[in-house]
Amino acid sequence: MTMNNKTKKSLAIWVAGVLAGSLPLAASAGPTVNFGEQGSVTFNYALQMWGQYEDYTSSNDDGDQTDFFLRRNRLTFSGQYNDYVGFYAQLEGGVDSKDGEDDSSTFFRDAYLTLDYSDPLRFMAGRFKNTFSRENLEACLEPLTLDRSAMSFTPFAGSRDTGVAMWGNLADGALQYRLMLADGREADEVAQDNPRMTARVHWSPLDPEYDYGYRGTYLGTQKVFTIGFAYDTQADVAYSDFNTGRNSAEDYTATTADVFFEYPTAAGTFTASAATFDYSIDNAINEDPDLALPANSELDSSYGKVGYLFPNKIGIGRLQLFARYDTSDFNLDSGLLDNTTTAGGFNYYIDGQQLKLTGEYRSVDFDNVESATNPTLQDHDQVTLGFQMIF
Repeated sequence: MTMNNKTKKSLAIWVAGVLAGSLPLAASAGPTVNFGEQGSVTFNYALQMWGQYEDYTSSNDDGDQTDFFLRRNRLTFSGQYNDYVGFYAQLEGGVDSKDGEDDSSTFFRDAYLTLDYSDPLRFMAGRFKNTFSRENLEACLEPLTLDRSAMSFTPFAGSRDTGVAMWGNLADGALQYRLMLADGREADEVAQDNPRMTARVHWSPLDPEYDYGYRGTYLGTQKVFTIGFAYDTQADVAYSDFNTGRNSAEDYTATTADVFFEYPTAAGTFTASAATFDYSIDNAINEDPDLALPANSELDSSYGKVGYLFPNKIGIGRLQLFARYDTSDFNLDSGLLDNTTTAGGFNYYIDGQQLKLTGEYRSVDFDNVESATNPTLQDHDQVTLGFQMIF
């Protein structure tokens, strides 16, 4: 029996998904140990070392500072129990020596199981990246710019959450859906401990992005155009009258829309990405909230990123230039946090993402700087040089 082209394409996507769908995108695979006929475990180590200059030191010190620290320091275990069940666990000891804080704690950044029944029907259970924003889902070891923006992290649980997810690829990988049920905000201040619910969908008419995670750049290996939308909600996450009665419980809702484009040509590879975010708890932050309610619970923000990868090597590696522009309106009555960030820099790939140098200049401009006495809320510049190795 012979397979037609459509069947072959579907099978190829499914096989690739089984191999990669159980773990975030990784630039390389380390040593692998096999167990029995179906079991295996792969070990990876990744390190990001940054040297950073800022023209302020802390919230009460506006003097310049230069700091060397480990931005990320990770040991990963990933593999398969059998053809259907997989696992992923990642130990993190990052942000070590930042601002003089040595010997940072080591903890499990991720720990989850996967069940890949078929390409259209996959499951995850444990602690893993929440499925809301594209930039959060982009591999932090494979970004276009130096790092991701804080706006891509939701107000509650940050970049990861603990729960279950169902996701899959349809239409030969052109359409992907995700549904996630997780803890969300859990604290004594929460009006009622309801689950957090997240839904995301994307459409990729060119080469499919069929993994759970994305990349900030594919380094010219794929032609990608992806449009994504997501919705995030949790009922009764905060009181707007926390200190004066606790009768008004407010719901959290968030939406995002994003687009990603990368296209290789003979003249080089062009990359562009943009997204908008709207986080809200019905203005509770400006009423009478609990002190733990984060400022980004009322946030309208957006970013735009562009990149250009030269077609040929320059010296021993390949050079990629990038720039980004972020705007954040926190909708706080004080207006102190509203800011615009402009950044530009380069990636120099000595051996792809496995061995690279990144340099970035960043300028942060605050809208209401005249009212700010905190140096971190005043206009400032930042220069970072980073080195990355993945084994």
